[in-house]
Amino acid sequence: MSTQAAAASLRFREVPEAHLGRALDHASLVFHENYEDELRERHRRTLLRCDRLGAYEEGRLVGLLAAHRLRLSVPGGQLPCAGLTFISVAPTHRRRGVLSGLLEQLWRHCAATGRPLAALWASEAAIYGRHGFGAATALSTVEIDSRRPLGLRVAPDPRPLRLVDPASAPALLAPLHESGRARRAGRPARDRRWWREQILPEEDEDDDELGPPRVVVLGDDAPAGYAVYRTRGGDDDGTPGLVQVAELEADTAPVAAALWSYLASIDLTGRVRAWGRPADDPLLLMAADRDQVRVTGQFPALWLRLADVRAALTARSWAAPADLVLDVRDTRIAANHGRFRLAVAPGHCTYEATAGPADLTLDVCDLAACYLGGTLPTDLVRAGLAAEHTAGAAGALDAALRTAYLPFTDDEF
Repeated sequence: MSTQAAAASLRFREVPEAHLGRALDHASLVFHENYEDELRERHRRTLLRCDRLGAYEEGRLVGLLAAHRLRLSVPGGQLPCAGLTFISVAPTHRRRGVLSGLLEQLWRHCAATGRPLAALWASEAAIYGRHGFGAATALSTVEIDSRRPLGLRVAPDPRPLRLVDPASAPALLAPLHESGRARRAGRPARDRRWWREQILPEEDEDDDELGPPRVVVLGDDAPAGYAVYRTRGGDDDGTPGLVQVAELEADTAPVAAALWSYLASIDLTGRVRAWGRPADDPLLLMAADRDQVRVTGQFPALWLRLADVRAALTARSWAAPADLVLDVRDTRIAANHGRFRLAVAPGHCTYEATAGPADLTLDVCDLAACYLGGTLPTDLVRAGLAAEHTAGAAGALDAALRTAYLPFTDDEF
């Protein structure tokens, strides 16, 4: 069967609740996982809360895409975002247009529901780059050698630390998390279910040797910072015990210093690992000895798609005025493709089609990488990924897009 004929045999439509069992069986097959009992029920609850699109052939589900209904922080506010998950194509139907068809359905759904953004955590980045997704946030894995006291150049906040019950933690931590979202773009809003199931589940899905979640806060009635972590004891071979940090929020550098000092002083442990920290985490500057605090890995985190470029650009805040014609290449969504004049003034932004000459040419995936402030247009030009037709155009867009903090995403979905 030709690729064209194979694609013609597919039907794309919403996956009804009655087909959730089929959807879970399909995902289990594609991801080589055994969804049993509690895990299967948890995934079923997740799919129930998502928008679900399926590719069917003769009534059989051969492709699946689910989307969380997120609100993602962007510079100056937040926007509706389709948080993609469970994207999967049956092994019998690879390279037959299943993923492309699902995403085409998704773009129509985003337009109909007013979601200018889509995002995902990409396991196969090359695939999603072709569909207009750009790496918009980056994370660093940081490790602390805590076999000796943590040396910091900032005095820790002296207020008391206390452990709180994870069951009651969301109400206490949510205001601090919201403050963090306002500072850094790229972070989804959370409800109580998200806190319970994504941030504070009783067991760590990736490491069953880690203990239950612990929550430490600094301050009394209105905490100034918190950390969520788990621990694992040392091994007989001398491997030190581990403190695995899931999240740390702090209003100030002294608050952060107090929380990191606490985490590095927990008895019977000799290593602190934070798998996902912002690339500009102040801890890296606060450390008195960078051999004790090391970045052991860096990786792209949130892959962002501007489903509606105009709506996305005009909804965010800007750091400086700009007046540029952008030639945006988008082979997947026709409304985004072409030349547009971006005019930014204090408190106002317009983005309209124009026949005028372009100042800067770039792909929609690269515009997405720049959108939250994590990538500079000048870096794209240097890398040969964008073309500057007017001297200084990329620098002007740099200045307009700039944010006080790098974007950050540590919520996986």
